[in-house]
Amino acid sequence: FSVVFIFSMKMEDLIFEELDDLMHFSVSDLPNRGYAVMEEIRRQGKLCDVTLKVGDNKFSAHRIVLAASIPYFHAMFTNDMMECKQDEIVMQGMDPSALEALINFAYNGHVAIDQQNVQSLLIGASFLQLQNVKDACCSFLRERLHPKNCLGVRQFAETMMCTTLYDAANSFIHQHFVEVSMSEEFLALGAEEVLELVSRDELNVKEEEQVFEAVLAWVRHQREERVSQLPELLSKTRLPLCRPQFLSDRVQQDELVRCSHKCRDLVDEAKDYHLMPERRPHLPAFKTRQRCCTTIAGLIYAVGGLNSAGDSLNVVEMFDPIGNCWERCQPMTTARSRVGVAVVNGLLYAIGGYDGQSRLSTVEVYNPETDIWTQVASMNSKRSAMGTVVVDGQIYVCGGYDGKSSLNSVECYSPEADKWTMATPMNASRSAAGVTVFEGRIFVSGGHDGLQIFNSVEYYNQHTASWHPVSGMMNKRCRHGAAALGSKLYVAGGYDGSGFLSVAEVYSSIADQWSHLVAMNTRRSRVSLVANCGRLYAVGGYDGQSNLNSVEMYDPETNRWTFMAPMVCHEGGVGVGCVPLLPA
Repeated sequence: FSVVFIFSMKMEDLIFEELDDLMHFSVSDLPNRGYAVMEEIRRQGKLCDVTLKVGDNKFSAHRIVLAASIPYFHAMFTNDMMECKQDEIVMQGMDPSALEALINFAYNGHVAIDQQNVQSLLIGASFLQLQNVKDACCSFLRERLHPKNCLGVRQFAETMMCTTLYDAANSFIHQHFVEVSMSEEFLALGAEEVLELVSRDELNVKEEEQVFEAVLAWVRHQREERVSQLPELLSKTRLPLCRPQFLSDRVQQDELVRCSHKCRDLVDEAKDYHLMPERRPHLPAFKTRQRCCTTIAGLIYAVGGLNSAGDSLNVVEMFDPIGNCWERCQPMTTARSRVGVAVVNGLLYAIGGYDGQSRLSTVEVYNPETDIWTQVASMNSKRSAMGTVVVDGQIYVCGGYDGKSSLNSVECYSPEADKWTMATPMNASRSAAGVTVFEGRIFVSGGHDGLQIFNSVEYYNQHTASWHPVSGMMNKRCRHGAAALGSKLYVAGGYDGSGFLSVAEVYSSIADQWSHLVAMNTRRSRVSLVANCGRLYAVGGYDGQSNLNSVEMYDPETNRWTFMAPMVCHEGGVGVGCVPLLPA
C-alpha cells in the first residue's frame, strides 16, 4: 500500500513547464504499410467480406479497400445499393484477368500494362471509373501508334470516349496516310469511313496521286462489292491536282475507271482544269485545294500590329516552332493593326485593319515562295478588329468596326474569282470577337457592340446560310484569341470590361458546354491564338500597361503554357496566320 501511495504522489508532483502542451506524432508510411498488410491478409483469404464473380472466376476482397480505392465500389458500398450487403457480386462483361489486375491495383497502386491486356484494362478501368488507369492505358496506346494499328485504335478510342487518344490517332492517320492506306485495317474499312477519310484537307501526301492509288487499292480488295463506290470516292479525290500525264496514263487507262461513265466524267473535268484555265473558278473549291496536315509543323506569320508607341506597322515576321525563332519577312504595302489574316493554298492574306488614321477595306496577299505582296479585291466595307477564317477555300470576315459602329455583317471572298460577296449577317453586332472554324463551321465568341461585352457564342452553317446560338462562355470577353484544336474549341485572354484576362476556356460541342482551362502566364488582350503542330500559340497582346512581344505555347498533353521566343519586330496587336509546310 505504501509503495502505491508513494508512486501516486510522485505523479501528482510532476510539474510541466508552460511551453507547448501538445505534441503531434506521426508515421508517414503507415497508410502504405497498412495497405501492404491488407494485401497480404487478402492473399491468405482472411477477413475478406465480399467476393467479385466474373463467369467461373471468383476474387475475394475487402469492401473497405475497394470503396477507398475504386470510385465504382465507393458508390456501390456507401449508397445503400442492393449489392452493399451481398456477399457475392456478379461483374457483368468484364475480363477476369483485368478485374483481378484492378483489384490488385486497389491494394498496391500498381498495374502492368502490355499489348495483350491494354484494351481489357482500359474497358475495366472505364467501367470502374478509375480515370488514372484509363489515362495510363491511353498513353500506352498513344505511344505505340503505328500505320498498321492506328485506325483500330481510333475506333476503340471513340467507343471508349477517350478524346485525347482519339485526337492523337486522327493526327497520326493524317501524318502517315500513305503508309496507313497500305494496311489491312484500311482495306477493311467501310465505304463511308473511306469516303470521309479521303475528303479530309489534313492528309499529309506529297501528291494527290497517292490518294487515288489508296482509293483504287481499297476498291480492288473486294472488287465486286466495292466497285459501285468508286465514282463517289473519286469525286472526293482531288483529281485536278494530279499531273496531266498521270491523268492520261494512269487514271484514264484504269479498267475500273473506263467502265464507269461517272468516273470518266470526273477525269474529263480534271483534264479540263489543265486545258482550260478560264473554267477553274467554276469547279467546287475543295477539288483544287491543296491538302495540308495541320499536325505537321507550319510557319506562323505575325502581320502588322503595333510598336511600343502604339503606332500601326506594316512589318511582318515569321516564327519557326521547331527552331523556336523569328525571322523578318517582306513588309506589307500598308500599315495595318487589328488586321484580319487568312491562309488559302499557302498564300497569306492581310485584310482590312487600321492604318493609324482610317479603317481599311483593302486586301493584300503574300506569297512566301516569291516573298512578294500583291493587292487583290477590296472588301465591301471598311473593317478593323474583325474575325477572319477560311471554310471550303473561301475567306469569311465577321463583324468588326468601321470607324463609327460595330458591325454584324459578314463578307465572303473567293480567291478564284477575286470577288467579295455579302453573307448572312450575325445575330449580334460584334467587334473584337473570337472567330475560328470548328467542326467545319464558323464559331464567333464574345466581342462587343460598343455598349456591352458579350459572353454569347453563335455559329454559321454555310450550307444553310444561317446562324445558330450555342452555350455562352463562362466569362464575357472581347479582344481575345480563339482557335480549334482536335475535338475542342479554345478561347484565351481578352478584356471583360474591368480587367485584362489570362484565363482560358475550352468548349465541347458534344456537351454544348464550356469549362475552365489552365490560365496563361500573362494577361493578354488583343491576343492572337493559332493552332499549329498539335499545340496552341498565344501571340502578343496587351496586359493593361504595355504592348507585348511575348509568345506562349499550350500543350494539351501536359496542360501547361510555356513561353516561347518573343517576337523581334512587334509589340503586340498582330494578326496571325499559319502557313503549313508542304510535304517534301
